[in-house]
Amino acid sequence: METNAQPTGAQPGPFVHRTVATPAGRTHLVEQGTGPLVLLVHGFPESWYSWRHQLPALAAAGYRAVAVDVRGYGRSSRPADPAAYRMTELVADCVAVVHALGERVAVVVGHDWGSRIAADAALTRPDVFRAVALLSVPYEPHGGPRPSEMFARMGGDDEFYVSYFQQPGRAESEIEPDVRGWLGGIYAALSADTMPGPDARDPHFISRGGTMRERFPDARPAWLTEADLDFYVGEFERTGLTGALNRYRNMDRDWEDLAEYDGAPIVQPSLFLGGALDASTTWLSDAIAAYPRTLPGLVASHLLDDSGHWLQQERPAEVNHLLTAWLAGLPG
Repeated sequence: METNAQPTGAQPGPFVHRTVATPAGRTHLVEQGTGPLVLLVHGFPESWYSWRHQLPALAAAGYRAVAVDVRGYGRSSRPADPAAYRMTELVADCVAVVHALGERVAVVVGHDWGSRIAADAALTRPDVFRAVALLSVPYEPHGGPRPSEMFARMGGDDEFYVSYFQQPGRAESEIEPDVRGWLGGIYAALSADTMPGPDARDPHFISRGGTMRERFPDARPAWLTEADLDFYVGEFERTGLTGALNRYRNMDRDWEDLAEYDGAPIVQPSLFLGGALDASTTWLSDAIAAYPRTLPGLVASHLLDDSGHWLQQERPAEVNHLLTAWLAGLPG
């Protein structure tokens, strides 16, 4: 275990780093504060560092805030088998982290892919996860068509990015020669202040034979400091992108593994926060409209104006306020 100051660009105060044993092998986590456990799960292409603004705010509000590196990222294990990144394994890691920290239950909060991990953790292990907050990606119950077939039909003459990510090595060959340029580009493409306009080519789609980066803007979002970008680049230059991309390569396995939960709601107290300009919330507006049925324990749902996909980094003060207010109202 090590204790150190927060990275440059973050709010002041100590972070405690530790590594715990999980089904992944090891999971690296960063924690701050004491009190009821709040587990923070990041998305793609991110890190525990994506929660740097939330850790001190939750600690100040009286919680034990813990942000993990999901398997495949950062200092956590990176299994070689692509099937090791299926959702059931990621949920098992989350459960193991809670128990390794000496706790029985936790609130789980996720962003992007972390939102789906948090949702499935709450859905399949309600004995451990007493409440769930979802950021940017709305909850949709399991079921429907096979994911690979559905994504293959999207885009017309273009290719949807999820399909682009499926073949091992393909996206890596685009990203890894210039990690800094690619990460800076995708962060800009999905940020409210730098995303392409409505008449520009959608960065979620790729020209046949082209690359994602061709549609990224040449800009730097206001939330992303040079030090922040340095941190993310350093992590992915060290680990590569395969572990992170393997999450996308397990969507059909998840569809099969979790078929018993098709159509199932999440009944625990829940919160949804999204960006009004985020494609995840506009494409999935029907999922948000279905929350009375799919999230019967929903306490609040907020779309933040002038916000893109990187919600807790673009709008940290608002996210911290809404998250801590929701936590304060939870039973127990």
